[in-house]
Amino acid sequence: MTLHAKYPALADLKRAARRRIPHFVWEYLDSATGNEHTQGRNRAALDAVLLTPSILHGEITPSLETPLLGRTYPLPFGIAPVGMSGLIWPDAERLLATAATRLGIPYGLSTVATVTPDTVAPCLNGNGWFQIYPPRDPAIRADMLARARDAGFGTLVLTLDVPAPSRRERQTRGGLTQPPRLTPRLLTQVVRRPAWALGIARTGMPRMRLIDAYAGELAKRQLPSTAHAGYLLRTSPDLGYLRDLRAAWDGPLVVKGILRPDDIPLLESEGVDAIWVSNHAGRQFDAAPATIDVLPSIRRATTLPIIFDSGVTSGLDILRARALGADFVMMGRAWHYALGALGPAGPDHLADILRADLIANMHQLGAESFDSLQDCLR
Repeated sequence: MTLHAKYPALADLKRAARRRIPHFVWEYLDSATGNEHTQGRNRAALDAVLLTPSILHGEITPSLETPLLGRTYPLPFGIAPVGMSGLIWPDAERLLATAATRLGIPYGLSTVATVTPDTVAPCLNGNGWFQIYPPRDPAIRADMLARARDAGFGTLVLTLDVPAPSRRERQTRGGLTQPPRLTPRLLTQVVRRPAWALGIARTGMPRMRLIDAYAGELAKRQLPSTAHAGYLLRTSPDLGYLRDLRAAWDGPLVVKGILRPDDIPLLESEGVDAIWVSNHAGRQFDAAPATIDVLPSIRRATTLPIIFDSGVTSGLDILRARALGADFVMMGRAWHYALGALGPAGPDHLADILRADLIANMHQLGAESFDSLQDCLR
């Protein structure tokens, strides 16, 4: 049986991943905050975006090429940064970076990854984006930026929608702590997931390697189970912080976590290169609007490139986002469902699923390129 016969959609990969990832790790990956209403709104709002098929458009050859920040990508999507990725699946950061290079798409490395920028750099070919949770100490910030730059990461992503830890009650009930501690309860879950356990035995218990380099004694402090030492290093940035970061980074600067169009003029005036519309997939605030609902107003407010995430599960969702004004789509959880289901083969299979879904639906719409999608909105 081929992979496409057994796993034709992301939902199939998700079900398989749940059977192979320990429960406490699954709760970290799959959960949101509060009652998870924002996560639900993301899905419902995407489903509500209707596109109207056309007829008599003849044979077409849909193009998926997408220009962004001075490069042209063969696909309109990339791999978003996810914290503690290597906990979700052993060696996830390197596996995903290698897949991104094969696919020619961007890969985002989180500040709180389980590997450092220089460790994952050999797997990349200029496709690396470094996502920074803003350190309070200017010297630490300067060193982080230098390490990312020296490792070949060309695009910097400043995440603004995590001013403080969210509660993530489901994750707390799951029992995950930072750093992870394998209690008897969690060990019981681990032994039931042998592929994950063997992988972790090879790579070692995941830690936030970049944070470890700076945290020192801070890492020993008692923190809420959903927090980690990185929260003791970071700050909630202000305008001055953004200016300092812009002055320190000579490559493209993307600001992530934007939901309000009235924030755009200030970001434009400070030299931001792209806007990332995101509600952190519902993991930070449970009364946030769905990202797809705010996307049109943000599109009207700027001519800057717009990157979009939160709730995307298919090629059709990517088309919905493109029709409403996004220039590019990033996905985080989805790639980890793929790894959990199929290991190293997972990311390429997910990319094939998304590519096939994009092309099939563009044929239905008579859209040879993404530029014509707005005409398909109902």
